[in-house]
Amino acid sequence: MCGIAGIFDPSIGSHNLLTAHIEKMTSRLSHRGPDDTGFHIDRHLALGHQRLSIIDLTTGHQPIFNEAKDKCIIFNGEIYNYRELKAELLTSGYSFSTNSDTETILHAYEEWGVECLSRLTGMFAFCIWDQRAETLFLARDRLGEKPLFYTHQGHRFLFASEMKSLLVDSRLDRTIDEEALASYFLFSYIPAPLTIYKNIRKLPPGHYALFRKSELTINQYWDVAFTPNRKRKEKDCIRDFMDLLSGSVQGQLISDVPLGAFLSGGIDSSTVVALMSQKSEEATKTFTIGFRCNVEGYEDERRYARLVAERYRTNHNEYVVIPNADGLIAKIVEAFDEPFADDSTIPSYFVCQLARKNVTVALSGLGGDEAFAGYSRYVGYQLSHIYNMLPTVLREKVMKRLVEPVPEGFLGAYKVNHLKRFVRSAALENAQRYVGFVSKMPDRYLFSFFSPTRGRYMEAIEAARSRFLKYLESAQADEPLNRVFYCDIKTYLPDDILTCTDRLSMHHSLEVRVPFLDHKLIEYSATIPPEMKLKLLQHKHLLKKAVADLLPRPVLQHRKQGFVGPTELWLKGELRAFTLEKLSEKNLSKHGLFDHQTITNILEDHYGDKESNDTLIWALLIFQTWFDQYMN
Repeated sequence: MCGIAGIFDPSIGSHNLLTAHIEKMTSRLSHRGPDDTGFHIDRHLALGHQRLSIIDLTTGHQPIFNEAKDKCIIFNGEIYNYRELKAELLTSGYSFSTNSDTETILHAYEEWGVECLSRLTGMFAFCIWDQRAETLFLARDRLGEKPLFYTHQGHRFLFASEMKSLLVDSRLDRTIDEEALASYFLFSYIPAPLTIYKNIRKLPPGHYALFRKSELTINQYWDVAFTPNRKRKEKDCIRDFMDLLSGSVQGQLISDVPLGAFLSGGIDSSTVVALMSQKSEEATKTFTIGFRCNVEGYEDERRYARLVAERYRTNHNEYVVIPNADGLIAKIVEAFDEPFADDSTIPSYFVCQLARKNVTVALSGLGGDEAFAGYSRYVGYQLSHIYNMLPTVLREKVMKRLVEPVPEGFLGAYKVNHLKRFVRSAALENAQRYVGFVSKMPDRYLFSFFSPTRGRYMEAIEAARSRFLKYLESAQADEPLNRVFYCDIKTYLPDDILTCTDRLSMHHSLEVRVPFLDHKLIEYSATIPPEMKLKLLQHKHLLKKAVADLLPRPVLQHRKQGFVGPTELWLKGELRAFTLEKLSEKNLSKHGLFDHQTITNILEDHYGDKESNDTLIWALLIFQTWFDQYMN
């Protein structure tokens, strides 16, 4: 795992200035690769690389060149099938000066051009400079495990693994992108290709870019089609996908440095640990986070993680999170360079910190929810079809009026909040309904949230919704539930879950691998009928059945908690004073983006138990911290 950066800028006529610029850009990525630094500078081009040594510790220095010295590569990620590719390329006459997967990509490009992407299995973001063609070739892996940002301004083109590297350029315009900001408050993340800045973009997952003679073209090379095969029996699906998952875990154990696993206590991470333990001669090192809290209906999953650790005799490590606003939120913001408000950031920060003290690589169970219908919102989406059979007057005049006044916490945890979100959106058209289910901001705040004097935010809100709806409407899937799965694979998975994992793991110089996201497994999962994944409103039906003999029964049967902390409790307790000060009228007036009365209503409704606004308040806290650090 590494950090990469590059510049193509004919306006920098001095070799020394170009060198200084790429050195500054690359140094901002040192946390992604503290083991080695490398550069290539050629006329108007400069490439930089920070290396976290995982494979081929002695000869993997980058950039790596081909024999003719007319092509070179900088690479971030891991290619799990590089040995098979290397063997094929050797038979074609290529010679190798290293034992790294990086050199394999370069020779694969020489042999197959951009079509080499279809042959790579792994997570990656890389840039190849083809001097003969005077072309930069950049690519990002299929599911978006590894990031790649760029800015293109006339003849200038800059790219990097993180925006902080691009932001060292004082000429870069930092104007806020209004649609990106609207998306952030709707979904808690900013979807690709947007970033918070109008002049910086993300290369989308499954895409590659070619920059030649000041022209930038972006093309998609991979997509997933949901084509259910109902001729297969359930047992056949279980056998086939477990073979794929087992093979993925096996392939991701390649490492020349210590390796472990996150163990949340949920089914996905527990399955990965079980398969790792079966394939490893040494005890697997596992890492679990707990939370200091005492609230009805809430429990962390440490006791379930311990059951798995005991069964497989892992070297188990635990850490209890106690939130400390002083400095922690600022560190989280610095890891992302733009507002990012997933409520798993605090536990993710600490589990990565804990793991890095013991290993350099950790496997994760991420991706199982998207592949096998693990989210409660999928159950709600199915239930909504039944709910809509009720008479309109009963839904609109009775149910809504009954549910809206119920105080939050009345049924414990988030049950009332989920019920309110359901009845508010269930009657909408299919695509709009799902937007309502995943949106973090109720309409009661949305249309007065932004200050009417600051920008075209009503148009931005509609644009943000339209961008999200596009994935539901253009999905390669005929059935409504498969459209939802496709949408999450294209939005929530890369732009939220994997973004969180990459930034916070690399903030601690830790590589995280995700076996559930082997692209062949995802493609196979898309052929499994949705009713096998979500059967009788039980999410992960097929996966639970497949791993029944691998995991303790309590792990299979307990209520899904998710890898999140008790944010609502923290905001009402340890973080309350910090929250009220950070979101005061004085602080918000620094930018004047929000309507102060609406913000007051959001806080009062939350602290008065009228509406659980913890995710929205957390988003405001993160935004204000980001603004203070990056825009003030």
